[in-house]
Formats: sequence, C-alpha cells, structure tokens
Amino acid sequence: MTKVKSLILTIIVSLTIMSCATNKNMTTKIEKIKIDYKGKQVSARKLTVTSEIPIEIDTAWTKVQTSALLNFVADGKVKFKPTGGQFPEIWKEGETVSTKMFVYGFVPFGGLHSLYFEKIDNENKILQTREWDNSAKVWNHKISLKKQTNKTILYEDEIVIYGGMLTGFITSWAKSFYKHRQKRWQLVSTNPTLKK
Repeated sequence: MTKVKSLILTIIVSLTIMSCATNKNMTTKIEKIKIDYKGKQVSARKLTVTSEIPIEIDTAWTKVQTSALLNFVADGKVKFKPTGGQFPEIWKEGETVSTKMFVYGFVPFGGLHSLYFEKIDNENKILQTREWDNSAKVWNHKISLKKQTNKTILYEDEIVIYGGMLTGFITSWAKSFYKHRQKRWQLVSTNPTLKK
C-alpha cells in the first residue's frame, strides 16, 4: 500500500471512530450472516440502526422518497455525483440510478455505485434498494418507518453488506454513516420544511 493510500485509510478510520458518538435514542446491531452471491454462500453482515424520531409518519414517508433527503442526511459523510448529472427528484420503484461517491466529500470510494429501487411500499412504509459497486458487492438497504404516536416514528435502516475481504471495514464505516444519517434526521424532524 502506498503512503498516500495508507494516510487516507488512517484518516477515514479516525473520522469514523470520532463520528460514532452515542445517541441515547439510537440502537445499532451487527450480525454475521450467510448470503448467496453469484451462486456461492458467502459471509456477510447485517447492520441494523434504529431511532425514535419526533416527526409525523406521513411527512417522514414523503421525505424518504426524495433524493433531496438522501443528499441532506448524507451531507458531511458522503457526497454523491450522479452519472446523469443529478438524481431524480422522487425515487421510483423499478428504477436504477448510478453515482460516484466521495467519502467525506473528497475520497472516491467504490467506483460507480448503482442503486436499484426494488420496493417502495406506501402502505407499510418500506423502501428497499439493492445496491452495489466495486468494493461493496452487495449493499441491500431497507428503510422501515413505524408509527409510534401521532408525532413520533420508529425509523430503521437495515443493510446487508458483502465486500469480500473488506466486509468488516465497510460494515464499520456503514455503521458510522447510518448513525450520522439518523442524527441528521433529527434535524429534519425539528424543521420539516428543511431542504438541501
């Protein structure tokens, strides 16, 4: 590994550790699982991050379906550069979009990242993507919203991750990324008209 790559990796690991500050409303869980990848059983990880967020479920569900929300909650951890110049305003079931990702806004990671919107379930408030790139061969992400009260939801990100020998590293980074996203959701909940 070159000195530059080693330095970049050290910076990423340091920033990841620093960003894992606790949020008392948030729980995280990582499980080792087996999945099928190209006809073989491989060891993957299932990451689950859950928070209680003070927002009405219909408002949250409307926002989940927009690219503006993705850009806002990822801000500070990932900058997206969609291949088409910009993401569609509203995600559509059956649609695939591609983007380059820059960790912390400047470190390219994974090459071209593809997101296939497998399921957008308005009744059960579930959005499911199948994602992949050169590093994260499998990044299957399910967002679930559950009504707690009229003004509170349980928000859950469940991500199945496989990246070969990088699976553990990618999962550790993903844990800090999704905790960051859910902290940014708290900002959305205090200002529902917030747009980025």
